Amino acid sequence: MTDDDLLVASIEDGTVIDHVRAGQALNVLAVLGIDGSGGDRVSVGMNVASERLGRKDVVKVEDRELSRTEVDVVSLIAPEATINIIRDFEVARKERVDRPDEVVGVLACPNPRCITAADEPVDSRFDVLDDGVRCAYCETIVREGIADLIAGD
Repeated sequence: MTDDDLLVASIEDGTVIDHVRAGQALNVLAVLGIDGSGGDRVSVGMNVASERLGRKDVVKVEDRELSRTEVDVVSLIAPEATINIIRDFEVARKERVDRPDEVVGVLACPNPRCITAADEPVDSRFDVLDDGVRCAYCETIVREGIADLIAGD
């Protein structure tokens, strides 16, 4: 066993988000709304060895299976990620994230003049680009800090 081996206990039930680019685990937690105050039990491995990425982060969330919307948002932060649903200590389902063409009602546009920032009954809508997202209404492009755009933050 080397110093780079992941020494985090298995979880009985929940989600393991693997193959997250090194340094992005905290952003993954942010987009999932996990800040330590909600009672979620979370294990994080950061900057561990990976054959595919060189270095990677791993996030384990106990007793929670991610929804399709959550997986879509995680894909914006970690496009190479693998989602493993764990039940009774076994991988019940494993899938690579697939970036959607758009996300609706999840991100808040940073442009204060966007119609979604007004008191209009309009859900935010972002087109997913190779290197970021673009507001479908005002065409503001965001390439960094996507975790900061989560609606309600």
